[in-house]
Amino acid sequence: MSFASSPLSPPGSRSVLEQRERWERKRILVGRELVQTEQRYCEQLDLVTTYFVEILKAKGTLRQDIRESIFSSIKSIHLVNQALLAHLEEGKFGLGFEQFCLNLQFYTAYIDNIHTANKVLLVQLKRNKAFRRFKKLQESRPEFHKQKLEDLLPIPLQRIQQYKHFLRDLTENTSPDNLEFQQLSRAVKAISEVAQRIQDNARSHENHLQLRRVQKLLKGRKTKVLAPGRWYIREGWLKTVPPKGTETKPKMFFLFSDILLQAKPCSPMHPTNGDKFACQRVYPLKECTVDKVFGHTKSQGGLISLTFTKAKLLLMSSDQEDINDWYRSLSLAIGQLKTKSTVVHRREELRRQPLRSAPDDQQTTPASQQPPSRKRTMVTEEVGEGSRSSGGPTAREEECQSKKMKLSETPAAGSDESSGFGCIIL
Repeated sequence: MSFASSPLSPPGSRSVLEQRERWERKRILVGRELVQTEQRYCEQLDLVTTYFVEILKAKGTLRQDIRESIFSSIKSIHLVNQALLAHLEEGKFGLGFEQFCLNLQFYTAYIDNIHTANKVLLVQLKRNKAFRRFKKLQESRPEFHKQKLEDLLPIPLQRIQQYKHFLRDLTENTSPDNLEFQQLSRAVKAISEVAQRIQDNARSHENHLQLRRVQKLLKGRKTKVLAPGRWYIREGWLKTVPPKGTETKPKMFFLFSDILLQAKPCSPMHPTNGDKFACQRVYPLKECTVDKVFGHTKSQGGLISLTFTKAKLLLMSSDQEDINDWYRSLSLAIGQLKTKSTVVHRREELRRQPLRSAPDDQQTTPASQQPPSRKRTMVTEEVGEGSRSSGGPTAREEECQSKKMKLSETPAAGSDESSGFGCIIL
């Protein structure tokens, strides 16, 4: 039996068909899993909205502002996902996600509020006895399958991450000629942006917790660690080398995106600050340069030099890997800080005033006393010669008058329209 392709079928058409069949099988599997997980997701959203949001509203156990702080836009998310599920069950993936992406603002609002929701929930569980009993009673229902409210609140964030992977698989297994390909591609982009927002918010929250932790480690409140735009990088023990060559002293260093904080441990006998550190000095990284003195080879330990505007710091460690990590972290932090602080001059500041324009603080010379420009003088002489040669205006004179009018209508060189683009200094 011969499997040679018929003369009517072009070479390679069988492989194309096989590829499309593989795409279709993969698409069916991904679509089936998407529908099943969406059904479960909508059931979980229904548990929260029905047994918590609606009943709490009817009973008045929590004030409205507290309810909104905990549950945010989860009720709107439930309605949006019910509409999405209806499209998915009909196999209309592209149309379903196209309409779903029009309502992503409910997800972004929920994402931005999630850390506040967790905090308010913990406060209410600690202070509100009636809410604590209500929550325990609702979670004991068989529909919850031993899930707690704390487990259900983050599921919209988890679902966004799942959508990103489902949509990529669907797009990769959809023919570009299909109408759904463009719809799914746009949905991938929109949902990926929301997923990135989740990651950024998580990083920002984790950084805030680290800053608060370091702030609590420091004795007193004189040193302010919590500052807008500051990021925690690392911390650890390093030995400082005094300039006069005396004995090295171990110090605790905290590295942030804009400063290096040096501290020493408080006395363990202190009744309240025995486990804390006293800040000795804060070094700004903006004008800092870092160099590796030794530690380039496989020898034990290393030494790095930090040069500031008014100070110099030598840091040493017997662990070469540790000192190399410090060197890389410091170099990266200083480089990023200098990149952000690059001055970009405004275009207006870089505009050069024309040579013939008068300073702003001086009185402008009247037009009758200003010497005419070379071009304007030439036009005037041509007009005068034309008028002397004939009694009436000639074609040449009319042309010169037209040129004169155009010159008079030309904007001054110092105006915004005629000035060149400003340079940007990086």
